[in-house]
This record gives sequence, structure tokens and C-alpha cells, in this order.
Amino acid sequence: MEELNKLNKLSKGERFRGHLGFFWKENSQFFLLLSCIVFFKSAIADLSSISGASMQPSLLDGDKVWVNKLAYDVKIPFTEISLAEVSDPQRGDVVIIDSKKAAKRLVKRIIGVPGDTIYMQNNSLVINGIAANYEVLSRDEDTLIILEELPDRSHQAKLSRHFINRSSRSYGPTVVPEDQYFVLGDNRDNSADSRVYSFVPRGEIIGRSNSVVFSLDSDNRYFPRGERFLAGIDEIQ
Repeated sequence: MEELNKLNKLSKGERFRGHLGFFWKENSQFFLLLSCIVFFKSAIADLSSISGASMQPSLLDGDKVWVNKLAYDVKIPFTEISLAEVSDPQRGDVVIIDSKKAAKRLVKRIIGVPGDTIYMQNNSLVINGIAANYEVLSRDEDTLIILEELPDRSHQAKLSRHFINRSSRSYGPTVVPEDQYFVLGDNRDNSADSRVYSFVPRGEIIGRSNSVVFSLDSDNRYFPRGERFLAGIDEIQ
């Protein structure tokens, strides 16, 4: 109160500067914390929401995933300018992409890395002449859940038992260009990915995700899916 009384005796300009200084003094810790949070989200790690069905069964609508922004590059905060490369994206990684062609953020799985020859025939992948192995995990009237075994990684994928989009089930053969990546959604018959938007430049890859932080079921009044909290993406059954 004493500081405010002193301010009231000053001129209008002095009072404004005084109020500004008083405001900063009272709230500086809050703004410092806010700046740290914004910096952290921009340059180090963030959360990303899953919307839609393109990554089923690995990721569900309503999942919130952890995004490691230092997985591949150290970038200048609030930009896509890389200061240093940490590691290269690997086949099988689930990545978050700031896609210019799609004009939105995408979450997909890397299937082909630079130099790979990708061939896809009726949803069966052949990478560098080596055919992926497939095991049927479950089936119902409409879908198949399979285990897709790539040359060095394996993960679950979902296929439709109806020929609703036959043209997207075949692709290539084509060679992945330098510094670009071929990505697919795990829900192969319901995903707009490299078959639609072509290859993804490395600079558009925001980061890698390995786990679900929490999940809310939009089909069940946003009730929490407790079994998905803090679960590894490729460990969820």
C-alpha cells in the first residue's frame, strides 16, 4: 500500500512507469516460469493430440502423446532451423510432422529412409527387395489386425477386409530421395500419408514419439482410458 500511495503523488507518466515497474515486480516470477514453459515446448518436448483413425491400432483418437523434439535435431526455438543433428530418423519411428503439403500436423510411422527402394503391392511391403513378414493377430467382419515385421522393426497395423480404396494399396517401386522419408499410417486403408503427400523432408519432422501420456475416449463421454496412460506406443496390446 505504501508503494501505491507514493505512486499516486507522481505525474501521469511517472505513475505509468511506476505502475509498470510495480506490476513487473509482483509478476516477474510468473512471466519467467511462462517463458521457460514456452521455450521448453518449442525446443525440447511437447504433447501432441491424436485426432482421427489413421494410426490405429497403435494410436487412438483422444490419445495425447509425448513428443521428443531433441530426438533428431537441436533447433533454434520457435523456428525449424537446425543447429546440430543428434541422430537420424529410423525405420519404424513414430514421428510428428509439420507437413507443408498437407498444411497441418501429421503423426505417421517411418517406413522408408533415404536410399531405400519401396514397393507396396496390395498392402504388402517390400523394402530393398526384402518382403515384410505378416502375422494375423485378430480379425472381425470388417478389419484385420496384423503384426508387420520390417527388416529391423515390427509393429501392429490395421487393414480393411473390404476393397474400399484399392488404388492406395499399391505403390512404387520408388527410391526414397536424400534427406527425405517415406511414411505411412498404421491404419493402411484409412490414412493420408506419403502415398498422398509424397516424401517427407527431414526439416518437417518435429520429433519422435514413443509413448502415450494419457488418453480420453471421445466415444465414451471422454472417459479416461487408464490402460493407455504412460504406455509405450508399440507395447499397447
